[in-house]
Amino acid sequence: MVELTDDEKKVVEAMKGFHAVSGDKLKDTDQIAKAAMLPKGKVANVLMSLSGKKVIRRVAREKAAGYYIIDQTV
Repeated sequence: MVELTDDEKKVVEAMKGFHAVSGDKLKDTDQIAKAAMLPKGKVANVLMSLSGKKVIRRVAREKAAGYYIIDQTV
């Protein structure tokens, strides 16, 4: 199991609240930041960290990248 920081846990919980668990349910940084009640810049850094830990996947889109959870065990 992957060790997560407190901020990473908040972001993952916010994404779970959206049921962002597949490519057709992507959420962008703004949506996640509002749900997690964290600054957008911090959330962007946390999302990069989670992506590196293979907890979430980033999908490049025209306007803003979307994210969804790929590791359901966290």
